[in-house]
Amino acid sequence: MSVFPQFGGWFSQNIQHPPKFRLMRRLYYAVDPKYYDVYELKRQAGLWLGTEKKNPWYDAPAKVKVETKNGICHMNIKFTLGEPPQGVYEMLTNPRNITYFDFDKRWRQRLENKSTKVLKKDGPRQITDVRKALRWKFLLWSGTIPIHLIIDENHQNLTAKFTKKKNKMTYMKMFEGSWKIDPLYVDSERLCKHIEPKNPEEYKRCSGGQGRIASKVAMEIIFQPSSLLNVPPVSFVTRWITIKATKILLEDIRQFIIAWHNGETP
Repeated sequence: MSVFPQFGGWFSQNIQHPPKFRLMRRLYYAVDPKYYDVYELKRQAGLWLGTEKKNPWYDAPAKVKVETKNGICHMNIKFTLGEPPQGVYEMLTNPRNITYFDFDKRWRQRLENKSTKVLKKDGPRQITDVRKALRWKFLLWSGTIPIHLIIDENHQNLTAKFTKKKNKMTYMKMFEGSWKIDPLYVDSERLCKHIEPKNPEEYKRCSGGQGRIASKVAMEIIFQPSSLLNVPPVSFVTRWITIKATKILLEDIRQFIIAWHNGETP
């Protein structure tokens, strides 16, 4: 790739101090409201805003474990967010949602959705063709890294699997992964006493409707650079850029949630 050398410069400049993103009006665009209660999601959002000062929650940075074997890099990612699972699923899945990945004042988004096409829908399962662009800049140079994925979504159990579209993303021989979101009943010990809730309905009862639900996210990304980019020392740089880019995007989401908890979103 002719622009490859510039990537390293931009990431080294921005990784330690990601640009502060613009905070925009918070909206939910339901992927399929048939599989969750939109009213309950809004009620949970109100609980997070109403109780944060009395019972603060810390959104820790994502834990990223990386293993590389035979040229294939496996990223295992785990993190929690003070946001109900359906809301987090929207943030990770729905391209129509508001911008979380702001680049700077001249760009709309760091990770921009270029096109989305639903290929198949069968109950809660949806197969989607998605094209995105990851923006970069270094001094006077700027550009985008094209991303073209097929995403297999399940709107009922809040899971998704993705893989690069065949014959696309030629700089990657392999690029695939998945994520899964589970509820975290953060106030159960305080409000439910000795009861350990097994589902949101039981949690709502034992907490008197005051228990907040956060999200546990388990994600993995497996990638292998194309043959030309998978030779040392270029392969080291390729993996470093991919890993750092992922961490930056996850940090954007975390910072957005922190700002929302602090009431800094319009």
